[in-house]
Amino acid sequence: MNDHNILQNALTIPGLEQVYDQLATAIDAVGPERTELFLVKLALMNANALADPAVFQSHIDAALKDI
Repeated sequence: MNDHNILQNALTIPGLEQVYDQLATAIDAVGPERTELFLVKLALMNANALADPAVFQSHIDAALKDI
């Protein structure tokens, strides 16, 4: 799958800002001792919603860049 297909349903900048704020609020709510568990659980739920392991892998690859 190419990047164009991955991004065709991309969020707008305001949408991304809203998601960022929601994620930050949730991370603060669970606390540092449960952040990793929360993020893994969230990632698996989103992978299930994507229903495409190849797209999920491309998201992992993109997230790993420049870390």
